[in-house]
Amino acid sequence: MSADFPIVREPSDYELHNSSMAHYIRWLEERGYGPFPDYHALHRWSVADIETFWATIWEYTGVIASAPYEQVLGAREMPGAEWFPGARLNFAENLLREALHGDPSKVAITEISETRPRQQLTYGELLGEVAGLQRFLREQGVGPGDRVAGIVANTSEAVIGMLATTALGAIWSSASPDFGANGIHDRFGQIEPKVLIAVNGYGYNGKTFSRLEQIAELRERIPSIQCAVVISNLPEEPIPDDAGVVSWDAALSEGRGGEVHFEQVPFDHPIVIVYSSGTTGAPKCIVHGGGGVLLQHSKELMLHGDVKRDDTFFYFTTTGWMMWNWLVSGLITGAEVVFFDGSPGYPNLDVLWEMAEREGLTHFGTSAKFLGGCRNKGLHPGEDHDLSNLRVVFSTGSPLLPEDYDYVYEHISPDVLLGSISGGTDILSCFVGACPILPVRRGEIQCAMLGMDVKAFNEDGEEVIDERGELVCTQPAPSMPVQFWNDPDFARYRGAYFETFPGVWAHGDFISFSETGGCVIHGRSDATLNPGGVRIGTAEIYRQVETIDEIADSIVVGQPWNGDVRVVLMVVMNEGEALTDELRRKIRSRVREGASPRHVPAKIVAVDQIPYTRSGKKVELAVTKILRGDTVNNREALANPESLDEIAAIDELFG
Repeated sequence: MSADFPIVREPSDYELHNSSMAHYIRWLEERGYGPFPDYHALHRWSVADIETFWATIWEYTGVIASAPYEQVLGAREMPGAEWFPGARLNFAENLLREALHGDPSKVAITEISETRPRQQLTYGELLGEVAGLQRFLREQGVGPGDRVAGIVANTSEAVIGMLATTALGAIWSSASPDFGANGIHDRFGQIEPKVLIAVNGYGYNGKTFSRLEQIAELRERIPSIQCAVVISNLPEEPIPDDAGVVSWDAALSEGRGGEVHFEQVPFDHPIVIVYSSGTTGAPKCIVHGGGGVLLQHSKELMLHGDVKRDDTFFYFTTTGWMMWNWLVSGLITGAEVVFFDGSPGYPNLDVLWEMAEREGLTHFGTSAKFLGGCRNKGLHPGEDHDLSNLRVVFSTGSPLLPEDYDYVYEHISPDVLLGSISGGTDILSCFVGACPILPVRRGEIQCAMLGMDVKAFNEDGEEVIDERGELVCTQPAPSMPVQFWNDPDFARYRGAYFETFPGVWAHGDFISFSETGGCVIHGRSDATLNPGGVRIGTAEIYRQVETIDEIADSIVVGQPWNGDVRVVLMVVMNEGEALTDELRRKIRSRVREGASPRHVPAKIVAVDQIPYTRSGKKVELAVTKILRGDTVNNREALANPESLDEIAAIDELFG
């Protein structure tokens, strides 16, 4: 199979000898581990002896803890693995180590926004801002286990909010401001935050959007919110003069520059809540522990990504995507971390490459969709810009087309490590991804990540090579969720990951591994939509569409299209109604306002009936298979299998 994935880039001498991965291997061998003649030998050891491996990651990456761990794994079962019992630490303290134990004058954050001037914060200034917000949060009664929610743009305030919250031992949760009030309520309403931090508006694609009405509505609908801190992200928008509302500057004014208190908490103490897509109802609230996220992100950024203290690290993301958490964790390395708030296509698709030159980026993170868009537009960033500092291009969100490997090496740089990575919100990190001491093969992700015992399973739970199977993880990893919110018996947690193969994590992706250790992701194996790499649940769209008078029923699925996934909506019209262009515009507007722009269907078609099971459930997976060109075998489970034939005959969906 290696002939199917020809090598397009070999590791450089620098990477083979001076990358952090190479240094880590030497460090291990000096301590009596190994020998490790190549990465594959290292990975085999990392999953054969996961306790020793993770202990070395703790030591090598320099975890700051006030109390040592008693053992690495107190319990191994999944779910329920107990990592590093006895340890006490603070996530924010580890991210701010450069301010506390290094050079506080070093630049920590560079932010670039459509609505505000470029701004930089040193590590010392960042620490001072965290102190200001932390004092305010303590005055509001925020303590360990309380929730602080942010409707925040991808700017420094979001980072400060997360650090101040987790420094207190409280739990941070954020959403992008382009989500509608209902979509945010579906998330934050479940976790009942004590404080809401929100922008007064945001800018995107040259336009500005106020969020003052959204803030007021959410304060009314979520009674737990005691106070709202409003960020003046749009200078022309006022800050509400209401009781229980305070401006960002006023909130930070008294404590700014003071001392930060770092609450020492157990390794698995929750620090962040992220959300599933909401396929079958309200989104699941996925709770992640600080120690697990710290170790995973340290391993991925330092070793696999080779992010170092003198680097400049950027990833295009919003605060509602897991990659935002990954980007913020770049502070662990002491690097300069660049945050971009706005459209990657405004004023043109070259804006991020212009930024890469201007800021001297060493690490550029984006989506497969963006790289494909640059290719389709005929951009030549490496010829038009000085990208001589660039060492790594990360890509995630959807499978990277082989043609985009060609594009990167022909028109961006022949020297960069093209690191296609894949994981998920569920683990807030990666299962498979990049490695600086391995070759890059065209169309293939380089490897399984260290410590991640991942395989492709067939339907019988057997490992397969060179064959598409379910992506599984057969041993625990530190960043697997500590729980779902309001799931005391772990029933929903088990149902989400462990029903397919008991005791084995099934992730919901199709994957194939080659004999050389590389892999290819083939898309979701469940009904979750994934346009542009952002996981979207069908229920969030149904809640908007099925309140429209003209529509009797609907089904929504994701269809692989041009190297990405497009959202396809099929509707059954009420008697006497027709699917006109005007109604399509109405549907898209309703979805955009009620959910988010990412939920808006690319295709809307009318059908006579929606396929249902005999027990009355919509069969999204069967429709997804039809649109992929696959065969639906279990048609007898459907109450109306002829509905699939109607869908398969709609030429518009296949051309």
